[in-house]
Amino acid sequence: MLNMLWLGFFLVAAVAALAQWLVGGQPQVFVAMVQALFAMAKLSVEVMVLLFGTLTLWLGFLRIAEEAGVVQWLAKVLGPLFGKLMPGVPRGHPALGLITLNFAANGLGLDNAATPMGLKAMKALQTLNPQPDTATNAQILFLVLNASSLTLLPVTVFMYRMQQGAADPTLVFLPILLATSASTLAGLLAVAMVQRLPIFSPVVLAYLLPVALGLGAFMAMLTTLSAAALASLSALLGNFTLFALIVLFVSLGAYKKVPVYDSFITGAKEGFDVAKGLLPYLVAMLCAVGVFRASGALDYVLDGIRWCVSFLGMDGRFVDALPTALVKPFSGSAARAMLIETMQTQGVDSFAALAAATIQGSTETTFYVLAVYFGAVGIQRARHAVACALAAELAGVVAAIAVCYWFFG
Repeated sequence: MLNMLWLGFFLVAAVAALAQWLVGGQPQVFVAMVQALFAMAKLSVEVMVLLFGTLTLWLGFLRIAEEAGVVQWLAKVLGPLFGKLMPGVPRGHPALGLITLNFAANGLGLDNAATPMGLKAMKALQTLNPQPDTATNAQILFLVLNASSLTLLPVTVFMYRMQQGAADPTLVFLPILLATSASTLAGLLAVAMVQRLPIFSPVVLAYLLPVALGLGAFMAMLTTLSAAALASLSALLGNFTLFALIVLFVSLGAYKKVPVYDSFITGAKEGFDVAKGLLPYLVAMLCAVGVFRASGALDYVLDGIRWCVSFLGMDGRFVDALPTALVKPFSGSAARAMLIETMQTQGVDSFAALAAATIQGSTETTFYVLAVYFGAVGIQRARHAVACALAAELAGVVAAIAVCYWFFG
């Protein structure tokens, strides 16, 4: 899939460049494409420098939380809920703790760090699979919830915004929180309908209803605020939540007599190992996207969508954010490249860049997750996993655009 996507960027760019030269009389397009290659290669290294620090920092704190027993406590607390949603997984099974750790990493926005944890969880679930080549209901639910990108603290999105010079990197905190809630709810309901899960059982409602009511009340409160107040509140909550989690992890670690400094260093080394392998992928995708835009191909696609939106009488400012949404189901690195490229061309605090950042934080790489997670355990029949995951993806994109018009429109 990624091979075809990457090759497609260059082939379509070549066709568009030839059209610009032969039809439009613009031979300078080839100069622009070559310059884009080198500019994006340089940008990749600049992004990686900050990414090294971000992953190293947060995996260090996450290791403290793990050794302090936070993950085990969450697995115990969520045990009754998992018992209803994943009835095929026995209480206390190691998969539940790994699933919780994966969700925690996703919630903190550590998408690259969440992958190895998710693979361990999928392999643990595979030990309960009576048909090794066919996904179980529990595996499908786990994958769809991963694909719904439940991100409570999108630190990597904040990092990209900071790297591009945003005045307040956490400005998109609340929009992402609302949009990712919509995508996760859509994914959960889609799986529940197909698998006939007891979503309205007293146990499940006891967990989900307070969250839904709290989120509804919070959204009702937000409707009373002006756009400026919404942006200010989002920035405040984003920064407060970041620091509060750090203090919580360190304090719990000290209380449980965890050697917090040593644990941080151990986790930070894992973050360094995860980050150092990302540079080739970032260079590959950023350069491909840079050539794709420099050739004029991306402008052709967006102009076509913009014409359709205008024909329907809709506001078309969100169209410039769609490149991130269009490639996100296929590749996280391509979506990151599109996000960074949108920030550079449109301005980091433009409506398009804010919408793209919200989409990036509230959706997931559906086909990549499907290929990696199911491929790691040899599953060939995904059953209803793809349809449910794409429903969650679509809900996240629509919600992200709607919320950005509410906050920044």
